[in-house]
Amino acid sequence: MSVLDRGALEASPLADIHAIASELSIDGYRRLRRADLIDAILNRQDGTEPADEPASEAVSDPASETVSERASEAVSEPASETVSETVSEPADTSTEEASVSIPASDGEAVSKDSDDDDEQSTPRRRRGRRGGRGRAAPRDDAETDGSASERMHSGSARREEQPEAEEPDADAGEETVEGVVELLANGSGFVRVQPPDPSDEDVYISSAQVKRCELVSGDRIAGPKRAPRRSERFASLIRIETINGRPASELADGVRFDDLPAAFPTERLKVGSDDPTLKAMEWLTPFGKGSRVTIVGAARSGKTEAVRRLAAALSGREDLTVSIVLAGVRPEEISEWSGDPALPTEPVAAVSFAASEDARNGAIEPTIDQARRLAARGADAVVLIDTLDGCSPALARKALAAARNIVDGGSVTVIATASAPIGGETTVIALDVALTSIGRFPALDLLSSGTMRPELLVGEAGAEAIARTRAEAAGDEPE
Repeated sequence: MSVLDRGALEASPLADIHAIASELSIDGYRRLRRADLIDAILNRQDGTEPADEPASEAVSDPASETVSERASEAVSEPASETVSETVSEPADTSTEEASVSIPASDGEAVSKDSDDDDEQSTPRRRRGRRGGRGRAAPRDDAETDGSASERMHSGSARREEQPEAEEPDADAGEETVEGVVELLANGSGFVRVQPPDPSDEDVYISSAQVKRCELVSGDRIAGPKRAPRRSERFASLIRIETINGRPASELADGVRFDDLPAAFPTERLKVGSDDPTLKAMEWLTPFGKGSRVTIVGAARSGKTEAVRRLAAALSGREDLTVSIVLAGVRPEEISEWSGDPALPTEPVAAVSFAASEDARNGAIEPTIDQARRLAARGADAVVLIDTLDGCSPALARKALAAARNIVDGGSVTVIATASAPIGGETTVIALDVALTSIGRFPALDLLSSGTMRPELLVGEAGAEAIARTRAEAAGDEPE
């Protein structure tokens, strides 16, 4: 122990002085006034006081000696900091009443603190600390010592019971929640129990659970939940038991999306628009469910306008789930997309051309992943991207490769703009900037456009008609 001086002892809380006295084996220190106790500590430290107190004095008050032993044990534990903060007011009156009254109420105090801690342990500890800072009403020594003893014992009970308080009660059973999934931009989500409006009863879903079960917005799921912890606002989902009425285990054991068999598109997507450019796309460069399409051309060739009109034509179909991503467009175009009443579907993500490559990738990739999950469940998803320019080449290929027509399943159709073909497309739609600049529509460059296996979409006769039109555009006479 370091050498103590009077100034340090006088500035110390009473509980710390009691702890020092206990270490120095000063018997009956709780019966001493604060000033006398400091004198006794200094005398013992200087060696001017006998090491042993008279036996009659040591055993004259068994209750006080019991309290001394309890206090010394409690002060040596990690809870001593809380106790020293709680009992910080200096006391000038005798503590003989405290030494007698504490043992009689000690057991009752421990059980009460333990019960209160089960309901609200954090606020109780905070109240103790506030009292240590002098915000509580002054108390005499008997009240102070009694509170210190109770808190010492209840602190030990709290440390033992705290881990159990956060564990779910197995006897009470798990409460099950059911609702509709709404995903957030960071990959996590909520179970909306009163969809589509948020409420305080909503349950949080971690991003790991979303990925593991390949959840998408609109899925109806059910599973047990746990109560929110101290730093949480919402309850959390423990596990997912059913998804859209089917056991989650069946979906988890399903085949990976990349392992699902794919076939060339066979069901043509009918645009049904009076716009001349869209008509030319539909009949001369057909595409269907599962096509990977790039609309290419130089700047100001009309790529963005073509995607916007395609989105307006496809968004009204009930058999398609249409998602729009703006990744690198003009700021004015972001405002037009969001405020255009002709577009029933707003962009799920939008960043301007000033955004970094990572920001553009972050706008595209979650939408592609969600479309893959929809297709794995048997739905038909369409993703329109403006533009793939500016994102990483690896992500551009991943976005296009996600498009496929799953055999006996759903489909993902990707329609994206780019300055040049990415590679691997089933349909390339090339726009002629010269025709667009002089207002001649359709502004389609037939020689640079084309569709793989068009007969699967428009039949043999339709494929022959497309070939004749391309030959005429090349200046060849039809046979």
